[in-house]
Amino acid sequence: MQHVILGAGPAGVIAAETIRKHAPNDRIVVVGDEPERPYSRMAIPYLLIGNIGEEGTHLRHAPDHFERLRIELKSGRAARVDTARREVVLEGGETLAFDRLLIATGSRPVRPPIPGIDTAGVHPCWTLKDARAIMDLAKPGARVLQMGAGFIGCIIMEALAARGVQLSVVEMGDRMVPRMMGPTAGGMIREWCEAQGVRVFTGTRVEAIEAHAPLKVRLSNGQFLEVDLVISATGVKPAIGFLEHSDIHCLQGVLTDEHMQTSVSGIYAAGDCAEAFDIATGKPVVSAIQPNAAEQARVAALNMVGKPTVLKGVTQINVLDTLGLISTSFGAWQGVPGGQQVELTDRAAGRHLSLQFGGDVMVGCNSIGWTEHVGVMRGLVEGQVKLGEWKDRLLADPTLLMEAYLASAQAQAERALVPARG
Repeated sequence: MQHVILGAGPAGVIAAETIRKHAPNDRIVVVGDEPERPYSRMAIPYLLIGNIGEEGTHLRHAPDHFERLRIELKSGRAARVDTARREVVLEGGETLAFDRLLIATGSRPVRPPIPGIDTAGVHPCWTLKDARAIMDLAKPGARVLQMGAGFIGCIIMEALAARGVQLSVVEMGDRMVPRMMGPTAGGMIREWCEAQGVRVFTGTRVEAIEAHAPLKVRLSNGQFLEVDLVISATGVKPAIGFLEHSDIHCLQGVLTDEHMQTSVSGIYAAGDCAEAFDIATGKPVVSAIQPNAAEQARVAALNMVGKPTVLKGVTQINVLDTLGLISTSFGAWQGVPGGQQVELTDRAAGRHLSLQFGGDVMVGCNSIGWTEHVGVMRGLVEGQVKLGEWKDRLLADPTLLMEAYLASAQAQAERALVPARG
């Protein structure tokens, strides 16, 4: 049996190792499109800060790890998948035959259509090559403009601030982290960042970047900023362009079933390029976070070696540290049709809590400063815990999260044991 895995990130590596564990004699080829050993993009901010070197970003540190497991690492990029011939065609024309294929190509940065975006001194922050270029320019005191204040943007911002740069952030949305936080929470994150010395422009676009020394950036509010470095963090999208003319069904990402199999038998997808069932909404979503990618990869790999396994579903889970301010976003944080919600805000204390309910289940939440309740909030949303009378008690006092979880989760567990006892 020959397995081809497109993508050498966490999902691809976990899938390859899982296949090897259960299929010791199968051939495994992992195709990565960067000239690096497999590494984690989530480690790049720590590299920028200086907490780790490049070796610290590697997913596996033993030099012979993949060789010992007889996992072949190949450099290349898929141009198309021929599902009839069961082969992947790489850019340059080389073909790789497969019995089972895993698409784990992750995401790519969105390239905004801005005049001057290709100017020297303008970089995304997505690869080790990008990180090297940024470290050369982001010296203490350097003037840096970051485009984008989403989840990834805020993580990059944390690293830049630690490098001692003069930082300005431009976000098109009306608040920071608009796809993760509601208006109150997003506004509180902005206030916090400004108090830490970061200039923040929301509801603002970069209209042009002029190639001077320094760079001259024109904003939609009419202001001009002179900077030494521009970082583009305007979002990412699944890297699935090579599937455009295939019969593998895609929406935002590659559509998968509960086994992580695509619309074509024997072809699977996992990670940031895959759409999987969302527990909170009941719809397929791209959930671009590493814990979900790891579980999807494990499930896909087991099915690829003939061990039927079902993905229980994914949950949108984000915990963000923005210059020391901890915020969370779980599940359907915007609420569901016909649902109920409650908010509690104490700006002076830097605390905010927003709970969303569908029936007697907490389907999503936002929080700032409620670090002691992170595990409870995740457990309630991910576990789809039926709260019963505790739903109304939380609507009256959302701080009773711990009490509600202990009472309701225990009751739900006891109900689940009844048939077994019978």
